[in-house]
Amino acid sequence: MRSMEGIARWIPAVAVAREYKRAWLWPDVRAGIVVTALLIPAGMGYAEVAGLPPVTGLYATIVPLLAYAVFGPSRVLVLGPDSSLAPIIAAAILPLALGDESQAVALAGLLAIMVGALLLIGGLVRLGFVTDLLSKPIRVGYLNAIAVIVILSQLPKLLGFSVDAPTLWQGAVGTVEAIAAGEIDPVATAFGVGSLVVIFALRALRSRVRVPGTLVVVVLSMVLVAMLGLANAIPVVGALPQGLPAPALAGLEWADVAALALPAAGIALIAFTDTAVLSRTFAARRGDSVSGSQEMAALGLANMAGGALGGFPVSGSSSRTPVAEQAGARTQLTGVVGAVLLIVFILALPDLTRFLPSATLAAVVISAAVSLIDVRGVVRLVRINLVDAVLSTAAFLGVLVFGVLEGIVITIGLSFIAFVNRSWRPYRAELGRVEGLRGYHDLSRNPEGRRVPGIVIVRFDAPLFFANGAIFDDWVRSRVRAAGPDVNTVILAAEPITDIDTTAADELVELDEYLRARGIRLIIAEMKSPVVDALARYGLTDRFTPDRFAPTVGAAVDDVTGTLRSDISGTKWDAAPEGPPPLRGDDTRRRRKE
Repeated sequence: MRSMEGIARWIPAVAVAREYKRAWLWPDVRAGIVVTALLIPAGMGYAEVAGLPPVTGLYATIVPLLAYAVFGPSRVLVLGPDSSLAPIIAAAILPLALGDESQAVALAGLLAIMVGALLLIGGLVRLGFVTDLLSKPIRVGYLNAIAVIVILSQLPKLLGFSVDAPTLWQGAVGTVEAIAAGEIDPVATAFGVGSLVVIFALRALRSRVRVPGTLVVVVLSMVLVAMLGLANAIPVVGALPQGLPAPALAGLEWADVAALALPAAGIALIAFTDTAVLSRTFAARRGDSVSGSQEMAALGLANMAGGALGGFPVSGSSSRTPVAEQAGARTQLTGVVGAVLLIVFILALPDLTRFLPSATLAAVVISAAVSLIDVRGVVRLVRINLVDAVLSTAAFLGVLVFGVLEGIVITIGLSFIAFVNRSWRPYRAELGRVEGLRGYHDLSRNPEGRRVPGIVIVRFDAPLFFANGAIFDDWVRSRVRAAGPDVNTVILAAEPITDIDTTAADELVELDEYLRARGIRLIIAEMKSPVVDALARYGLTDRFTPDRFAPTVGAAVDDVTGTLRSDISGTKWDAAPEGPPPLRGDDTRRRRKE
């Protein structure tokens, strides 16, 4: 049993197979069928953007899907060629290929293998922790931006025309100009808009209609195009190219590895960042959790497999993944079904997709993108935490204006600034007694509370480090001055202080010197053992001797006053059969100990 658990840890497909439910089979197959309709045009289209033959886009879809189904930790993530990677791939390989198509294919495969190797190494040494930097506000803003990008990119196809623009905003401007110039194709628009109406109508009737709207519109539109002879009248996906995935790495040299090293590192970073956001977001929506390191390693293996068999670098798809989720996908069997159907179509039905309108596919993608938009999440962030709302907005605007990777990096930087600011100026409290209530509580939140005569009790709710050490020192001094000349003891309620660096330790020593010069003794209560160990490493055991530490604030106060509290004997807490009264402040753990 333990050996099986170990295998399942490294090969998630084993765990999925062991717990697979019969009820999941049709949703997985159905989702695979629906997603296949997107895999074909997306793979072929992004291959052309990367300067490669269209068939390589299918190979870069089939092989990674199968590899990820075995090693991938996310159950609904769909891998494949991506719009953010294709231009970088083209810029990396085309100057080296010098117009030779077979050499370009070989270089693209080598690039995928190098990207995969970097990701696999990163996963094995557990660099996936970077996904912890992608907080919920960042994910909300990112997905809202991705939804907008996908919708804008699909609008021309929905309306039956094309726009050739290098950037999102140039594409948006081109779309508006094309609409104003009357380039809309009425027939294609009818297919596109009609497909959207059907999809949303069936989604609204989900409780009574079990057939997914995406599957309905794909099948129905193909039947109509075939019956009405419209294959040459409106833009369609077109027939599939022939051939199965096979090695295509001939003619490479070691110099190619050196030339592709920097692009491989950049693509690996973009691919993992994009995939990690999608993976964590969709896992959270399903109540699952995903290991960032395992995700990184699985993405690496998928890229290496794809590169070895005629493909190019891939990442998680922000357009196909939500389609799979909306179609009811339960596990990675959806990806397997999609890969197998691609092979079947290539071998047996290559002409089938020449009846599939591009406008219908655009409608399917747009409907999936709409499901990514989380307006409620944004409103909730604005209502409960303005800083998080700003971070989410920054992620949204950053991804829209600068691109996926740049936008996320900008927002992570802002998150660090917000973290440092919170740690730099954390919540601080002077504590006192509340008559009849155990523990010592924030005086600003308990107006009836009183200082213990001759004692100032302070709490600083953050680790002590170089950025806030001086603030801590100044604040404690201000509390001592405010208490008047009769203070003889300062008690630091140190439980929230989880760490202390050398700069802050020097500030603590300066504070102790300041208090000692005024005849005031500093007592540290409830300090965690690792922090006490840090003070010992800094050589401060002679100054902060064991008698300067107390297990609880209450014990320190009792020791200083030489008496026990008389106002809490037989308290309402002890007497009430239904348990303790509502807690005041945030001294729960301390109150239990005292």
